[in-house]
Amino acid sequence: MRHRYRRWREIWDHSAVGRLVGHGSEVELMHRSLGFAALGYVALLPLLVLVAALDPTGAHDFPQWVIDGMGLNARPARSVQDVFSTPHIVISTTNALSAAILVFFGLSFAASVQAGYSRIWGLSISPWHKLWRQTVWLTGLTAYLYVVANSSVVLRDGLWQGLARGALVLLLGLAFFWWGQSLLLGGKVPARQLLPGAVATMIGLVGLRWFSHWVFSPLVASNAVTYGPVGTVLIVVSWLVGVGYVVLGGTLLGRHVSSWLGHHHFRWHPTPRPWHQ
Repeated sequence: MRHRYRRWREIWDHSAVGRLVGHGSEVELMHRSLGFAALGYVALLPLLVLVAALDPTGAHDFPQWVIDGMGLNARPARSVQDVFSTPHIVISTTNALSAAILVFFGLSFAASVQAGYSRIWGLSISPWHKLWRQTVWLTGLTAYLYVVANSSVVLRDGLWQGLARGALVLLLGLAFFWWGQSLLLGGKVPARQLLPGAVATMIGLVGLRWFSHWVFSPLVASNAVTYGPVGTVLIVVSWLVGVGYVVLGGTLLGRHVSSWLGHHHFRWHPTPRPWHQ
């Protein structure tokens, strides 16, 4: 019985799916997703609040960005609006210390994504190339989210405008995650090997939005009644964990797909288990 289990375990470990799952476990995908959510909440969300406050058009406030990203219905959307609404005096109340803290956590967030990408591809990035790449990537992410959020203001009426917005979001997202991987990895991986990861990430984000619409949306409404603002925050953070899992998991899947397509000869080998020895 033990021999049969060992045999099936070896077959699983060396199968395509088994290697993908094992690689994800070895790079601590879930642990990194939790870190992504934590840093995203303390760094990315305040940054988007500030960008929304700086928006001269005032057409899109920060809570609406979260609502669009999660695909929330009317009632859950009001709960998010109540929790995350911020007045435009946020600009005048932002001092040098709070701005410095925001920059520190923002770069820490970018560094966590860079570390995840590097671990997935088995690369080391020179310290001299880290800071400026993280800064550029964070700026690009903020610009991407700003354009995507405000596209709903310009393209919001009618079927064709909705389709145009969907195509715009997908193309911009594909371009950002393709470019972002190359930037954070220091250009050490050819662009064609990074494309499958960008495609997988966008497919995952579309699936996450659909999941959020049907699962997180009713949970936001029920948790807001049961636990108040804390319940709403809990669901938003859970959604951020999902975003982190998709962003890093999409890159992981992309590396394996690139290998399957013959773009490179990477083959992840599982760590030997006690029963293998």
